[in-house]
Amino acid sequence: MAPTPSVTTPLLSSSQPQPPVPDLTIDNITRKVVQASSQSGDARLDYLMERLVTHVHDFARETRLSTREWMAAIHFLTQTGQMCSPVRQEFILLSDVFGLSMLVDSIDHPKPPNCTQGSVLGPFHTNDAPHLPIGSSMTTDSAGEPLLALCTVCDSSGRPLSGVNVDIWEADSSGHYDVQYAGRQAPSERCVMTSDVDGGFWFRAIRPVSYPVPDDGPVGRLLGLLKRHSHRPAHMHFIFEKQGLDRLVTTLFIRGDQYETSDVVFGVKSNLVVDLERVDEKTAAKYGVLEGTLLLRHKFVLASARETEELRDKNAMEAMGRLGLKTKLMDHLPVPDLN
Repeated sequence: MAPTPSVTTPLLSSSQPQPPVPDLTIDNITRKVVQASSQSGDARLDYLMERLVTHVHDFARETRLSTREWMAAIHFLTQTGQMCSPVRQEFILLSDVFGLSMLVDSIDHPKPPNCTQGSVLGPFHTNDAPHLPIGSSMTTDSAGEPLLALCTVCDSSGRPLSGVNVDIWEADSSGHYDVQYAGRQAPSERCVMTSDVDGGFWFRAIRPVSYPVPDDGPVGRLLGLLKRHSHRPAHMHFIFEKQGLDRLVTTLFIRGDQYETSDVVFGVKSNLVVDLERVDEKTAAKYGVLEGTLLLRHKFVLASARETEELRDKNAMEAMGRLGLKTKLMDHLPVPDLN
């Protein structure tokens, strides 16, 4: 039996009137793309796409972007993705050097004036840091200058916070993170601790040093083209997490570093710059370290999730008003108010 021939039905018959082919121009293409990208049914997604398309198109028009330049940008982004690995996030580094990471954190995690400010996560955080008891050493670097860190954590009213998970990490004395070494066997210069009933936690580490961000990839080449240096001032990273608190990603910077005012990723804020002291005889005996050891003392003040949420909502509506945009909040994020 012969197979039945397939029949293709045209979407429009030749007798049906067909809509005219749109004559898209430099001036009207943005409106057409926004219209096509605003039908998801998700008000926030539609708003993000409308703003993204509008700003990207305006950038192309304002700069009279050439095909050669746009292809160079596409190749740059492709190379950035190819450089990413489980232990290196080149896109985070790109976001950092553009100041975008700090901008987003400041928008999404605003802090009351008396609270510790946030900073960048950076590209070298890992999720495999060991959970160590308070008082442990998180370093295996014998070349680093020993440092004792005595820290407390409290809420915005000054009440000690117990049971806060504190993720801590820093570079070694040569300015490298453990994940930058080939054949890394185990985490080093990093740990997780939990604050005690008095909101305290203390640990032994090494003096932070300044270092260049990786410059062997596309982001490093971009910094070179821009004639920007690639250094970060000496610092130590922290993440604080507990139910009911706003997650705090922050960094302490050592005062007096030559890159303090020109951090390549724009992460320094004035209340995150700290002084180092020296351990006295009494403190040395109490904590089992040598007298004269470097000492870092710091009180971290955490905002509650509600405090941050209310402040973020207030800031969002004020910012939208200054831009002349009529918006409302949906799940604490602005969307167009069409009513």
